[in-house]
Amino acid sequence: MAHVSFRVRKETGKFVFDIRVGDLRIRPQTNLKATKVNERLVEGLAKKMNAEIEVGTFDIEKYFPNSDAAKKVAAHQAESEANARAKLDTKKPPEQMTFAEFAQLWVEDMEIEWRRATKRFYRSLLNTHLLPTFGEKVISDITRDDLLEFRKELAKVKSRNGSSTISNRTVNSVMTLLKAIMDEAAYRLETTKVTGRIQKLRISRTKVQPFTLKEVFAIADVIHEDYRDYIIVRFFTGMRPSEQHGLTWDKIDFDRKEIVVDVTLNTTDMEDDETKTPTSQRIIDMNPLVLNALRSQKQRFGRVSPYVFCNSAGNPIDTKNFQIRVWNTALTSLGLMIRRPYQTRHTAATLWLSSGENPEWIARQLGHSSTQMLFTTYSRWVPNLTRKDGSAFEAMLQTNGFIEEQEVVS
Repeated sequence: MAHVSFRVRKETGKFVFDIRVGDLRIRPQTNLKATKVNERLVEGLAKKMNAEIEVGTFDIEKYFPNSDAAKKVAAHQAESEANARAKLDTKKPPEQMTFAEFAQLWVEDMEIEWRRATKRFYRSLLNTHLLPTFGEKVISDITRDDLLEFRKELAKVKSRNGSSTISNRTVNSVMTLLKAIMDEAAYRLETTKVTGRIQKLRISRTKVQPFTLKEVFAIADVIHEDYRDYIIVRFFTGMRPSEQHGLTWDKIDFDRKEIVVDVTLNTTDMEDDETKTPTSQRIIDMNPLVLNALRSQKQRFGRVSPYVFCNSAGNPIDTKNFQIRVWNTALTSLGLMIRRPYQTRHTAATLWLSSGENPEWIARQLGHSSTQMLFTTYSRWVPNLTRKDGSAFEAMLQTNGFIEEQEVVS
């Protein structure tokens, strides 16, 4: 369903949006004149806003801050929330409170503990899966059989591309949220607990498809020059995409050869967020390849944007655009199997392990709380490990002729 359209206002000759959010309709005007270039820009914004409305993350302030449209949305939301609270009687007996009413209470209580990404994720699961099925049901009437039937039907739901069903991981996420709400309801409303003995579905182990060192440098050679430094840093730090996209120049210490990771960037809404876990906040050691790549990036783009990695307009790199237009193109040109860019992180881990680095050092570089994941996920790449400071990997680079001897940090 299209929630956002646009047209040219005759009086001004500028583009204006027509946005529908629930029962509210707004028509914010832009300052963009009716040109072909601006039309493509407006079309892209419309698609992005429509996608955000679909998953419940749309924020008009992000697009039209302090505008009349934003004020209208804020007033409408305040009125809707006031009406919802007026209707919601927390002292309702269990035989009257619906799942939607209790879920609203539960979310309000729990949101203070969640990262922004977690809030978006749970809202999406609620709006997409749980409320359509259970929203109007009295919560005390929901049975264990209802939950099992829901899980069975959920596993049949088609994925976004329509070619397969949603993954067991997604099913488990929905059921985990449902269980949390139902268990809290049982505690607060003193109803029967109905979530017992509902097991999670089996999830396949993480598919690790790392690149060899030779393939890594081949990719760096053929990839678009604007992304060469970016991909070298991805391959040789093991940073998560959201961590690298949120990296700013004040987090780079060239003298100490260190990268501070303490924030992530969600490129869907361009909002900074906390790292995935507390242990994800860390300091990454730069090897000579990373140091040189960052120096090169600083020289080329240091004045364009506060973000270390950005496009020509100074905006953070768009994950989807990079994968489709840059990453897949590079792999195809080399005849390599297409795989997700996230394999750069797996590649860093396997190269470090294969070179003989200490697993505790590797775990710290990747932001893991322990070495357990290393041995579980990358067991086939673990040799006899003796070193602990990153020098083994640099020695492997030197042996293979990828760095000069004088570049190796002693």
